[in-house]
Amino acid sequence: MRGTTSARTATSIGDIMASSRKKLDHLVAGVSGGVASTLLLHPLDVVKIRFAVDDGKVGKTVKDAQGVMNAMRLIIRNEGIAGLYRGVTPNVVTAGMGWGLYFWSYNGLKAMLKTGNEIEDNRMRHVHHLLAATWGGVVSLVVLNPITVVKTRLIIQKESPRAIMATHGAHSLHYSNSLDAFFKIYKFEGLRGLFKGLVPGFCGVVHGAIQFVAYEEMKTLYNIRQKRPPNQKLTTSEYLGCAAASKVLAAVITYPYQVVRARMQDQYKDYKGMGDVVTKTFRHEGLRGFYKGLAPYLMHVTPNICLVFIIYEKLTAT
Repeated sequence: MRGTTSARTATSIGDIMASSRKKLDHLVAGVSGGVASTLLLHPLDVVKIRFAVDDGKVGKTVKDAQGVMNAMRLIIRNEGIAGLYRGVTPNVVTAGMGWGLYFWSYNGLKAMLKTGNEIEDNRMRHVHHLLAATWGGVVSLVVLNPITVVKTRLIIQKESPRAIMATHGAHSLHYSNSLDAFFKIYKFEGLRGLFKGLVPGFCGVVHGAIQFVAYEEMKTLYNIRQKRPPNQKLTTSEYLGCAAASKVLAAVITYPYQVVRARMQDQYKDYKGMGDVVTKTFRHEGLRGFYKGLAPYLMHVTPNICLVFIIYEKLTAT
């Protein structure tokens, strides 16, 4: 009897350790994919944010460049190569931690929702994927919103003294690095400043949910179409196809929230809230204004998500 109890205890501890290792694998895989893709594709993120915050009212900005490549050339001419890597540090931190937290939370809840009944789990898989993706998005959004604000501020930072002093009078808005930006935002704007854009950011949770549900369903349906088991691992090219298609679908549906969020986080504008941003954008720019920066965004996120998912799938392959 004692030997049986000891064996059960040992098995239980082993299961817990195996589960913990698997969760850690998901975390590490997510971080690895996020960091690698961000380092490669950050310049496109810079261009996307510059387009998104440009309301067309002030001077000669990146909007004057017709197309992504011309926008990059304009940034290099005015700010040097370093201009394309503004905000890269908080972006790497955000992407690494964001994907790590996302995959960790996503797979953790998905595992908890499993009943052990294969038929029931298959019937409920759409709901499970949606709930898990939503939970993963909420966790990563709330934890990382302050870093996203810092990244946005650094990317759109202007060098002219007039622009630097624009919003807070004697308080300098020039940020020398990520930590300096973080502390100045907290000092002059409080916690509210670090959580600007949080509400429209929840639309990003919807984006992530659409993307992950679409990705999981595309993998399953592709296997069924190929007359393979629904959970069979795909080839690299098949993963790439599912990742790219799911990302483009989610991006086109939800992109306007990114414009609204970036404008709320812009230190040179004084919007009263999300409703004010939406109203003014629509009034002055129409529906087109909500899709500014979509081209560089798709150029950035499509290979980005492909890299993230490939690294993730390969590192968690069993």
